[in-house]
Amino acid sequence: MIPLDNIHSYRVGESSLPHDPISSIIGPRPIGWISTLSVDGIANLAPYSFFTVVNYQPPMVMFSSVTKKDSVTNAEQTGEFVVNLATRALAEKINLSSSALLPEQDEIQFCGLTPAPSLEIKPPRVAESPVSLECRVTRIEPLLGLNSQTLDTWVTYGEVVAVNIDNALLKNGIFDTSSAGIILRAGGPADYFEVLAEGKFQMHRPR
Repeated sequence: MIPLDNIHSYRVGESSLPHDPISSIIGPRPIGWISTLSVDGIANLAPYSFFTVVNYQPPMVMFSSVTKKDSVTNAEQTGEFVVNLATRALAEKINLSSSALLPEQDEIQFCGLTPAPSLEIKPPRVAESPVSLECRVTRIEPLLGLNSQTLDTWVTYGEVVAVNIDNALLKNGIFDTSSAGIILRAGGPADYFEVLAEGKFQMHRPR
């Protein structure tokens, strides 16, 4: 048991800490590297660390955008988006894709990446990424705070309709997570982690 006098407690909004620890505590978090198309056919690409899978069958994912960025607008207007796997080999490109560009600028091209055709939807996937999930939007909504206050944070839900995986990452038909070089956001000013084989352990659920 941790002694009470060893616990740092504070009310939200009254912290003396130099950086909000919540995004570091709830993490590392997967990064949704989202590609979309505008109604004018211009590609957009951006990373979102408020991202996760939310259902098995049908498979569904979500990403949350603080302010209504182009990814949300495009997904809302076209009903489609792609999740490209964020990996260590692509980390610098992923970081570059967070640059603030004008809506008419093609971010896949800006980052020196290659658009590849998706199987079921119009937005391109990133050819350099070893995995992509093609999604159709099921719901987009703003977050609500206390007292039903509407926040300028937008949650986009999508159902996965097609999957693209580099064959090198399939071992006997099972996706090899530790070989993919997946990176995770760890909060702090600039902290990330890579999923490595030495961090793996197995634990079966009780019956």
